[in-house]
Amino acid sequence: MSIEIKVPELPESIADAVVVAWYKKQGDSIKQDESLVDLETDKVVLEVPAISSGVIEKIFFAEGSVVTAGQVLAIIDEAAEVSDAEPGESSANQTLASPSAMTIKTTEEIVSDVAISPSARKMMMANDIDASMINGSGKHGRILKEDVQEFINNKNTSKETNKAEPIISEVNEADKARALSKKIELTGQRIEKRVPMTRLRARIAERLVQAQQNAAILTTFNEVNMKPVMELRARHKDKFQKEYGTKLGFMSFFVKASLEALKKFPAVNASIDGSDIVYHGYYDIGVAVSGSNGLVVPVVRNAEELNMAEIEQSIVDYATKARDNKLSLEEITGGTFTISNGGVFGSMLSTPILNPPQSAILGMHTIKERAMVVDGEVVVLPMMYLALSYDHRIIDGREAVQFLVTIKDMLEDPSRMLLGI
Repeated sequence: MSIEIKVPELPESIADAVVVAWYKKQGDSIKQDESLVDLETDKVVLEVPAISSGVIEKIFFAEGSVVTAGQVLAIIDEAAEVSDAEPGESSANQTLASPSAMTIKTTEEIVSDVAISPSARKMMMANDIDASMINGSGKHGRILKEDVQEFINNKNTSKETNKAEPIISEVNEADKARALSKKIELTGQRIEKRVPMTRLRARIAERLVQAQQNAAILTTFNEVNMKPVMELRARHKDKFQKEYGTKLGFMSFFVKASLEALKKFPAVNASIDGSDIVYHGYYDIGVAVSGSNGLVVPVVRNAEELNMAEIEQSIVDYATKARDNKLSLEEITGGTFTISNGGVFGSMLSTPILNPPQSAILGMHTIKERAMVVDGEVVVLPMMYLALSYDHRIIDGREAVQFLVTIKDMLEDPSRMLLGI
């Protein structure tokens, strides 16, 4: 019996998707729930699994093809005997059943002649690791996720090999850019390569331009002494992790401080809809994280109901999903206020851009020791610049400044968050 694998239903705001990577070729065996293909929308990458075990009878779309909901991606022959062969071992002469009759080359084949599991491949690409540097522990030398993790943890023990000149492949934009960079470095040639934007990057660009055109964006700045938070964190981090099973980071302090400020200044938590101002009676805090395909903003729902451990765990879970392209559309839509931490990349100061239709975004930056005057004396303190970009159509300058000062006060005296003062 033949089973059709179709493009899943897409949300109302998304019209189509792009085929970005096949994990199998025509003629390959596949097991139920094993990853078959990745589809990229303008918001997330959707992983389409096999709904039944069998053999790939036909593939209808090449990588880079645009598909819509309900279209048949591939056909699986359930009656065919499922082989135990690892991916990448079937004939390289399989051809694609599409009008162009292109030969599909899997991402594993492009990365290396050695078979690589999908999860290992993603981790290797995220960390720019060449397959020739890893000894696979799987069947027939297949590289597993555990092998890549071990290599990252023990880089000095990985084997040394002579690398061939990189090939600019058709995997994705990031891989092409890395390969091109290496090629230029090796040959010294003045090479240019034109590649199309990924759907996600194009959507990010569209929303950034939309934010600039449709809002009156201003930014106000302040600085905060991080010593009280750092001392509190150092004093309790071990017990916190033992009690809750998650690390105590800085982000939960900023989320809690932002919640207190948002309650005092509801306009910062509001949005504009046409000629109306919509005041939200809940606090869905977006936390910008860097994923493998660009910046995404997963949303911590009803953050006011969560304790610090739950906030920290939510952020860790989202960061992991972003790295592995596992975020769902539900997890990255909505939000009433956003926090962006450019400090993790070393940023000293920036003007964050709004995430429409939200009216404000808080920018955190790197912590630097600076000479500060306290009670007439010069002392060295760990300082951070804070930036609040806001839509001046709905938020007055006075409100924006007082909002940021409230966050500063909360962080410089964390007990105020506990007392709500």
